[in-house]
Amino acid sequence: MAKSASGTGTVIVKKYANRRLYNTETSSYITLDHLAAMTREGRDFKVLDARTDDDITHSVLTQIIMDEESNGQTLLPVNFLRQLIALYGDSMQSMVPQYLEASMEAFRRNQLQFRSAMEGAFSGGPFAEIAKRNMAMFEAAATAFKPDPAGGAAAGTPAAPASGDGKDEIAALKAQLAGLQDKIDKMAK
Repeated sequence: MAKSASGTGTVIVKKYANRRLYNTETSSYITLDHLAAMTREGRDFKVLDARTDDDITHSVLTQIIMDEESNGQTLLPVNFLRQLIALYGDSMQSMVPQYLEASMEAFRRNQLQFRSAMEGAFSGGPFAEIAKRNMAMFEAAATAFKPDPAGGAAAGTPAAPASGDGKDEIAALKAQLAGLQDKIDKMAK
């Protein structure tokens, strides 16, 4: 097979009998760590047995997962692994790969949506205003508990709010919070 064209397309990696991996794109030997980094970067690659030209990408990716799991980067819970093993030979085995792929794709989409929502949350969005109000309330509460050096009431103690003002503000904050929760629920769908 040919090399990939200038960093685009599928990178061909040859695995030799001595377990060495050769990246045909860069004409250099690489490690499983390099392949893991390529995966995280979204680079597509195919690992071929150098002797037979068989596609062994699946087993190499599985080896990367095994290495990550054994290095303390546990991502797969024991119960999940047991359930996965139990599905081998089951009548539903043929459906599992498509199901897992669809589940992971949905998880990635939700993750991207959540990240973008969080990035925008504190940069002028509705969360920014709530954060400002919460900080102001926290600062007011903190000053209320500072002792007055003159021995009188607490320093900076605000005057009692006009009747209903505090309750109205709390009700408004609750309404805003409910609206934001609705938006988050809609984004998650």
